[in-house]
Amino acid sequence: MARVFTEGRLAYGMQLPIQSQSTLYAEAWEAAATVVDLAEVAGAADRAGFGYLATCDHVAIPRRLAGAMSTVWYDPVATLAYLAGITEHVRLLSHVAIVGLRHPLITAKQYATLDHLSGGRLILGVGAGHVAEEFEVLGADFARRGVVLDETLDALRAALGREEYPEFEGERFSFKDLGQLPRPAQARIPVWVGGSSPAAVRRAAVRGDGWLPQGDPRGELPARIARIRQLREAAGITEPVEFGTITEALYVGEPAWATGRRTLTGKAEALAESLREYAALGVDQIQVRFRSRDRAELTDQITAFGAEVAPLLND
Repeated sequence: MARVFTEGRLAYGMQLPIQSQSTLYAEAWEAAATVVDLAEVAGAADRAGFGYLATCDHVAIPRRLAGAMSTVWYDPVATLAYLAGITEHVRLLSHVAIVGLRHPLITAKQYATLDHLSGGRLILGVGAGHVAEEFEVLGADFARRGVVLDETLDALRAALGREEYPEFEGERFSFKDLGQLPRPAQARIPVWVGGSSPAAVRRAAVRGDGWLPQGDPRGELPARIARIRQLREAAGITEPVEFGTITEALYVGEPAWATGRRTLTGKAEALAESLREYAALGVDQIQVRFRSRDRAELTDQITAFGAEVAPLLND
């Protein structure tokens, strides 16, 4: 398995706005945004050299959680396929697909087609999920979702491989003599596992090509990275693994409005110095997010980051 990004250089990507609007991170302007805004943001990131664009995955949100999570969650496959057609270079990441909600052959059909259509730009980010009602209404096993996810990932390794007629025999899923074309453009789809629980860390170590922590503080990253390396070594896995993180909110320059006390603001040199610390902790790619009051401000921030901060990340 080849790495997605060059070893020894800190790569950067972003979760797209608009396509998911949890109150934890959505800006006020996103509620009235359109697909035109989404396309403009994606295009700006593509031109600014971002390594990936990411989208989330929820099928349906129960009323009890809608106040915090909202019900705005675009379908990741449809959204990434649309983005594939309007971008040129940027990778397309599901962060994260709750693949345990679906039969692995359905997931394989969707994401193999996406990788085929995008010319091999897919990164399949996966996670266990956390909304019980979502599992229940779809007939999926919420209580055993971790075990189901493990088997699903094993099945997907077969189903997303090179064979037209993949074969897999497991406790829940079995298939053979069932052909699926087109195959992915990539010889092996990179699978990045999301989550910071002990189970998620173990899953990333033994079944993943990368790890996507969910907002872990900087100080906790080295121990988890070391744990993943230890588990991989114990399992005899020698392929490379890529470590990611989600940064603090950013604002390039000095904002003329209140961006929040946890937002990193300032000149490019100061931001780059802070972000380079992630590389020193063992991180390979950072997922950045920007504070903004409208789409124009966000695209300006993306452009400024690519032009001013990114060239300093690896100095």
